[in-house]
Amino acid sequence: MVASQVHLVRHGEVFNPEGVLYGRLPEFRLSDLGVQMAQAAAAELVERGRPVVSVIASPLQRARESAEPIAAAFNLDTTIDERIIEPTNRFEGKRMRGEDGALRDPKNWPLLINPLRPSWGEPFRSISKRMLAAIDDAWQSVPEGDVVLVSHQLPIWMVHRTLAQERLFHDPRQRRCALSSITTLSWRGNRFAETAYSSPAAGLQGDAIDVGAV
Repeated sequence: MVASQVHLVRHGEVFNPEGVLYGRLPEFRLSDLGVQMAQAAAAELVERGRPVVSVIASPLQRARESAEPIAAAFNLDTTIDERIIEPTNRFEGKRMRGEDGALRDPKNWPLLINPLRPSWGEPFRSISKRMLAAIDDAWQSVPEGDVVLVSHQLPIWMVHRTLAQERLFHDPRQRRCALSSITTLSWRGNRFAETAYSSPAAGLQGDAIDVGAV
């Protein structure tokens, strides 16, 4: 026996007053609004009546904090999986937007030479491969029930595009992976398929600042 469903939950809004691309930098915690978003994701999973039996998080603080209300709602502990972490990114710690944004600085332009890979960080194929391996292990780790993985926008979007058999290169502005969103996977035949997407924190998104990865 294996898990019934796997839910990929993105973390909530991060406290980031400088507006930098935080990537894997430590100590980027949830904002007060982000805590509310994480609670909204937990509430939706409870309302669905899903039998969640395992909660797994990326090691980054914002993901661990986003996992807490889900684990508490189902009386579980959170385990950590390094494979569902944010990708490496050479723009970490820099502001991407505005007149002084990193993309306007000619010194950074060599990092943009190959957006298909991408040249500024971990290859898209590498992200997809590690995420799918973590999902498969999580799916097989329990005899029944659902598993929740709390991760980040780009890793979750790489799973979406891989399962949809779409090219991994994409426009970051077109990602459908909102803060504290839930992307649900089920096993169909001989492969995973995305069977649901929801944004339980949609009512809070208007006030949120979302500095996703490039």
